[in-house]
Amino acid sequence: MGARRALAFAIVAAVFLLDRGTKYWIETKVSLYDTIEVIPSVFNIVHARNRGAAFGILNTSPEWVRLLVLVGLALCILAMIASMLWQATRRDAPSSLVNRLSLALVFGGAIGNLYDRILKGSVTDFLQVFLGSYEWPSFNVADSAITVGATLMAIDLIFLSRKQESQNNAPETR
Repeated sequence: MGARRALAFAIVAAVFLLDRGTKYWIETKVSLYDTIEVIPSVFNIVHARNRGAAFGILNTSPEWVRLLVLVGLALCILAMIASMLWQATRRDAPSSLVNRLSLALVFGGAIGNLYDRILKGSVTDFLQVFLGSYEWPSFNVADSAITVGATLMAIDLIFLSRKQESQNNAPETR
């Protein structure tokens, strides 16, 4: 296995293990629905269970619908991301480090949440952030990795790809 591929899959494994470790700690040390205030009115540690998707979407749907939609969709997306990551980590692939990192973060986070969803029927969330009077829905390490990965992917697509394109189209000087 090449160095690019080894690094990418080490990041996937690290995200998954960090996600599992933090969820295990919350599940064993913090009672369900308890809150630990870390920074008053800014940040709490909570123990919440999300049976639905982001922001509680499908939370009240029948279990078979949630399983079919959330697990089925996650498996399709994971297959697509795995293929993209495999291609991006080829030795001769023109992908950037940011692209490979973003795919690895999204893949690791998606596996972490899928693991919970398949084994427990819900995902453990434990990070709670407030922005003024607004309470952001609780999230976890996997959600954070997916968000950071998607943001890096957008940055790579918008800025780094443009920079590379302009370098490729620049007139040669001798």
